Amino acid sequence: MSLASFLLVFLFCRFFPALADPRATELAVMCSNTTAPVLQRQAFLTNFYDAMEALTDLITSQRYALVVKGTTQNETVYAFGECMKDLSKPDCDVCFAQCKTRVHRCSPFPRGTNGGMFFFDGCYLRYDGYNFFNESLSPRDRTICGTEDFRGNWSVFKANTVELVRNLSIEAPKNEGFSVGYVRRSNVTIYGLAQCWKFVNSSSCQNCLAEAITRIGSCSPKGEVKALNAGCYLRYATHNFYNSSNNNPPQEHRGHNNYAIIVAASSASLAFLLIVATVIFLVWTNLLKRSRERRQVGVLLNTVIKSKLNMPYEILEKATDYFSDSNKVGEGGSGSVFKGVLPDGTTVAVKRLTFNTSQWADHFFNEVNLISGIRHKNLVKLLGCSITGPESLLVYEFVPNHSLYYHLSGRRNSQQLTWEVRHKIIFGTAEGLAYLHEESQRIIHRDIKLGNILVDENFTPKIADFGLARLFPEDKSHLSTAICGTLGYMAPEYVVLGKLTEKADVYSFGVLIMEIISGKKSKSFVQNSYSILHRVWSLYGSNKLCDIVDTMLEGNYPAEEACKLLKIGLLCAQASAELRPAMSVVVKMINNNHEITQPTQPPFLNGSSAESSKSILPGESFQPRSYTQSSEDSMTESLIHHKWVTI
Repeated sequence: MSLASFLLVFLFCRFFPALADPRATELAVMCSNTTAPVLQRQAFLTNFYDAMEALTDLITSQRYALVVKGTTQNETVYAFGECMKDLSKPDCDVCFAQCKTRVHRCSPFPRGTNGGMFFFDGCYLRYDGYNFFNESLSPRDRTICGTEDFRGNWSVFKANTVELVRNLSIEAPKNEGFSVGYVRRSNVTIYGLAQCWKFVNSSSCQNCLAEAITRIGSCSPKGEVKALNAGCYLRYATHNFYNSSNNNPPQEHRGHNNYAIIVAASSASLAFLLIVATVIFLVWTNLLKRSRERRQVGVLLNTVIKSKLNMPYEILEKATDYFSDSNKVGEGGSGSVFKGVLPDGTTVAVKRLTFNTSQWADHFFNEVNLISGIRHKNLVKLLGCSITGPESLLVYEFVPNHSLYYHLSGRRNSQQLTWEVRHKIIFGTAEGLAYLHEESQRIIHRDIKLGNILVDENFTPKIADFGLARLFPEDKSHLSTAICGTLGYMAPEYVVLGKLTEKADVYSFGVLIMEIISGKKSKSFVQNSYSILHRVWSLYGSNKLCDIVDTMLEGNYPAEEACKLLKIGLLCAQASAELRPAMSVVVKMINNNHEITQPTQPPFLNGSSAESSKSILPGESFQPRSYTQSSEDSMTESLIHHKWVTI
């Protein structure tokens, strides 16, 4: 790393330690031990939803909110939310959005509770069935001690901590309930933050912080402590966690006055100014980008709210019996899926998104914006969504017969997977992908696998889960993007180079063909150091392709057709993306309407079974150990050897 790069990183971390950090880490969820009367619970629930929606609007506009919904006793909901005052507005929005996803833990249904307190590092939310706006203390107040003991001069640490929390408790009541600062003595620096909630007056703020100070002593000798009170929040740590440009430690100056030092200081100052200017430019560019993204999401959400897709949260909650475990039909990286019945009798699948906010926006945008208007017999239909409740929901048509993964796991109902059924699934999936690639908006799915191919009662396949999908512009030859998907199904040029085209889906489909015909998941081969590609290619070379056909078929299949489909699978999974056929051509091949050429060698996979089946989501990276080939056509086994890297 060059000196300039080092200084840039150092200054960025030094002068912008909390920039773009929404501190959206959950600290505590404390539900009330009281319940709304059964006869009034429905009215309370309606007011609860109204209060959550109003909170969101006010937090977005002014960073705090006090809301009262309802006028009748036992039906009225009092709600409050606020962000830490050192957070930027975008980070406030992120933290509060994440906080809202936890509200269901204290939901009036099915738990029956009528109150809850939700503490995050950067924000706070509370609702209850009584007016708590004059409360600064509560029996539910809590202290969270850090996990690591302070290592150093304990007497200095203790003295600095005492001085710091005393200063914070004095300054916060005089400064609209907020104060940050640090105390440094003998090379020991302690940073702290105190905030009283908006409804707490100066006197109650002081009392609340004083009570918090009496409790934090129980955490000795931990280096970090957080006090969570009904009326205030107090935190100290040995690292700078708050966002403030006015609380940096003072610089030390030496009094030497000679020409060399003046020249050096001038040069250093100029370099410093250039670096700071660069940092400011990068930060400003990032903020503009985030602002554009927020506007795009905002436009999408406004469009959804006004469209026929929007469904009331409470209706979907009731439809799933309040997300009862008995109605849970699946769970994946993007969230849990529940079976539900709408008031008109329509059976649906409801997905609860469980991402952080950046992932939520990406996934939600893909599902709603890309596929809401798509209608094809081999694609799962998106029927609606909800963004007005405490969490975001997506509503799909219900596909009753599970996924291919379900049918191939543990050999469940394998007798139902006749040759005709398998052929139907392969052909239908090919038609669905061809439609996505060429007849819709040119969409790349990016996660074609057994678990994302659902089948209905007639074993008609339907491609599901478009959370990783990407729109492929007509004027682009490929997309360069972060690697996401499932190992074992990912094309080599995508894994190694991050080069994404529709041929990545073609590769995944090739693997899928081999799994469906063999009746085995690709990872089962890896346990014996063989990928399914390796096995099929080996049998192809020895003219014994039918040896891999599922023995559960007991020979009841046309051998010539089985070999043809396996050969098509090898064509789809060739190492070179350019040699793979388009999905429309694959459909013709399956229908005997196109010549089937000789496949070239596929890339070989060699790794653990755990690796081969693991999904890569945004925020994770997949890095090969070596890549020395200059051409995709010459990719070999060494290309795909890999390891996990978490960033």
